[in-house]
Amino acid sequence: MKLVRTTRKSLLAVFAIVLATFFLQCKNEPKESPAAPINETLLEAPEGFSVFEIGTELGAVRHLTVANNGDVYANRSVLKNGKSIVRLKYTNTEESPYEQEEFAEVPGTGILATDNYLYASSNSGVHRYALNENHEIVDTNNPQTIVDGLIDMGRDNAKPFTVDSDDNLYVTIGSWNDACRDTESDAGMIPCTLLDSAGGIWKFKADQLNQTYADGTRYATGLKNAVGITWNFQTNSLFATDHGRGGLHNFYPDLYSKEQDDALPAETFYELQENDDAGWPETYYDPIQKKRILAPEYGGDGIQSGGEDAIAPIMAFPAHLGPNDVLFYTGDLFPERYKNGAFIAFHNQSKPLKKGFFVAFVPFKNGAPDGDWEIFLDNFAGMDLANPTEGDGLKHRPCGLAQGPDGALYVCDDFGGSIFKVTY
Repeated sequence: MKLVRTTRKSLLAVFAIVLATFFLQCKNEPKESPAAPINETLLEAPEGFSVFEIGTELGAVRHLTVANNGDVYANRSVLKNGKSIVRLKYTNTEESPYEQEEFAEVPGTGILATDNYLYASSNSGVHRYALNENHEIVDTNNPQTIVDGLIDMGRDNAKPFTVDSDDNLYVTIGSWNDACRDTESDAGMIPCTLLDSAGGIWKFKADQLNQTYADGTRYATGLKNAVGITWNFQTNSLFATDHGRGGLHNFYPDLYSKEQDDALPAETFYELQENDDAGWPETYYDPIQKKRILAPEYGGDGIQSGGEDAIAPIMAFPAHLGPNDVLFYTGDLFPERYKNGAFIAFHNQSKPLKKGFFVAFVPFKNGAPDGDWEIFLDNFAGMDLANPTEGDGLKHRPCGLAQGPDGALYVCDDFGGSIFKVTY
């Protein structure tokens, strides 16, 4: 019995040493992730992917970007703590994995980090901050103005943007008038004079300061509100997602039922070349008839085709989903099928589909969609949209997308104020 007791003591001592060594190693090893996975019953991702919530209660974070050093920046459409831009810097500490910094005092939507600058937009222009050799902002208090004085009428006034490899800056200027209606007659304006300064994408120089409308050119027209905009460096072309118009049943109940109003028109995805016309406001794209329809403000009846000179979308999505950002994935972290495909953040919901508030994926091959779109990251709403119960409340609305230098995908949410990191 004594021998047994001695043996047990020895085994317990060895076990204690092994256990202590294990915990010491775990404590000193670099953490694989900056935060614990969020509740798996909330966001739903394909098998093999992990989702981490790296920022919470950040306010109305609209678009985001990741600098080459891994710093995450998001632009707010509403000031929080008197500031519009928030930076999350990874510190690799258990107590606070990300250090938070806030700066800038003008709210906006667009934000983009390049090798040398952090660009950010307000609702009337674009400015930039110089980055040092460590890809950190040199002076957060004195941004340089790239372009200012862009029209801001308070509705659909965000100025998302992108930059190509030749330092050209492309800025969306959305229309505050849903169908370019005359305010007295509700008839469509012919011509739509708004298109002179809105309803399209304007091109400026990203390396020239203090530009105005006169210094830019209208690159593409006929886009009601292209909140998702990005330059595809593989195809060397501009891509944008456009919000469709509304009010079909409200203004024309004899032509459109409430059910048709919920299903029309499509949210559209375009590849754009200079001088392209996407057809707004005289036409809209019908995802059911799969053709461009003459708008009722311009004499249409819901069936008559129109816009023969307008370009066709490369993909049409269900109505009212609100595509608010688009990103072409170029990293090596995700499986090969995602390479060069497009992620799209949908900010709203489709009533007929009874789905919404998700990030979709569009596979691409040779620079064009290769198959149908699919839901990639779901359940931001945090409830069953098809069967909501009393007390259910919306949790998140995905808005902005970014890719990190490690190939991770970042998604921000301007409703719950969270930033998520998706890894594989």
